Amino acid sequence: MAKRDYYEVLGLDKGADDQAIKSAYRKLALKYHPDRNPDDESAEELFKEASEAYEILSDADKRAQYDRFGHAAVEQNFGGGGFQWSDFSHAGEFEDIFGDVLNSFFGGGRRRGASGPPRGRDLKIPLDLTLEEIAQGVEKKINLSRLQACETCDGTGAASGSQPQSCDTCRGAGQVQQVSRSLFGQSVRVVACPACEGVGQIVSDPCQDCDGDGRRRGKTTLSVKIPAGVSEGNYIQLRGEGEVGPRGGPSGDCLVYIREQEHEHFVRDGNDVLYRLPIGFSKATLGGEVEVPTLSGRTKMKVPAGTQSGRVFRMARRGVPDVNGNGVGDQLVEVALWTPTDLGEEERRLFGELQRLEEERAASEGKSFFDRMREAFSG
Repeated sequence: MAKRDYYEVLGLDKGADDQAIKSAYRKLALKYHPDRNPDDESAEELFKEASEAYEILSDADKRAQYDRFGHAAVEQNFGGGGFQWSDFSHAGEFEDIFGDVLNSFFGGGRRRGASGPPRGRDLKIPLDLTLEEIAQGVEKKINLSRLQACETCDGTGAASGSQPQSCDTCRGAGQVQQVSRSLFGQSVRVVACPACEGVGQIVSDPCQDCDGDGRRRGKTTLSVKIPAGVSEGNYIQLRGEGEVGPRGGPSGDCLVYIREQEHEHFVRDGNDVLYRLPIGFSKATLGGEVEVPTLSGRTKMKVPAGTQSGRVFRMARRGVPDVNGNGVGDQLVEVALWTPTDLGEEERRLFGELQRLEEERAASEGKSFFDRMREAFSG
């Protein structure tokens, strides 16, 4: 079944601000939360749908990607694995938005997915691309230094021959309840267990190589496919390729941000590319073929006789492909008249003869050279 538009899910217009997004999600979460609707699968699905919409629209980068690419940005992530309910399990979102009120409302029950070792850190890696690579699409290798599972203890943090034990304080939940009383009544807050730091396990005999953390820094090389037509600021999400969590916790993601290198010849304007072509006076006057660079190699272009400086020619489908597959941009070639500054003797003689002929022609027509120039540029 096709997914509903995230703005439709939250009942919002596309221009909604952050506060409106948070408020809309709060109302839906309160209405459909599984603790309030036990054994109601339809309510749980609606809650998941709202949480997924909030996960994307509350993040500026993810929202920008969604606004541009739609659900393809979530499902493919330019090669990623798409949205998964277990990615955030709504627990962190509830804690940030509702705080003590929600915990008290639902009886302070343990949040789903909160127990167990925490998730590893996301990595943000810039990737510089040439305009040619962007136009064609490319596969790149990136080198990472990240925290990886300790090979000695297989990421458990425990020394050989021992195993982590369930935390007695939180009974393996990784969370404990804090109860406070005020004039408004009793409030219950769920916080990370201080004994095990939210992991749910205690390592009594830590691994000597990783000091019980279950991780060691290492280097790796990843391959990332860049689709044709990406732009500065786009990112490719490599799920599970960030740092591994402590003591066997799940890995974070690796976000590869695109940086477009400045080009020697071209200026990019959306999917079009602009090129300034310098030509001599004789070529502009007489016309003829000229060779111009393009993103796919050099090619020839015809310049009509009498071409004026500043005229723009369009070379169809010589630009950058649209990242959504909606065609290819054009190359715009602007003619710029080139004036030599260091003339040889023969060149000086020829230009002098040309000047004499121009003045004679202007005189015979009763117009000065500058009058003719004004007419040419105003015509």
